[in-house]
Amino acid sequence: MAGDEPDLSVRQMAILLTIYMDAPPHTVRGLASRLDVTKPVITRALDSMGKLGLVKRRRDDKDKRNVLIQRTVDGSLYIERLAELYGKKANTP
Repeated sequence: MAGDEPDLSVRQMAILLTIYMDAPPHTVRGLASRLDVTKPVITRALDSMGKLGLVKRRRDDKDKRNVLIQRTVDGSLYIERLAELYGKKANTP
């Protein structure tokens, strides 16, 4: 994106869009399966995106083995700005 927005890799963007466009709950295992990558790949991407405040993780209260991936306000705003940017590009002759 432009300006001071985080510059996400294609993989990070795919994960972020999956989290924001598919209905929750999201787990590391579920995201890995959905995107056909390993759990460590998802974990590394989530570490980076978590530091940027785009997603957060918490333990599942029902099953402590699961880590749930949650949306954040900053992540939602990032997706909105991305959509606006693509909308403007699409409408430019």
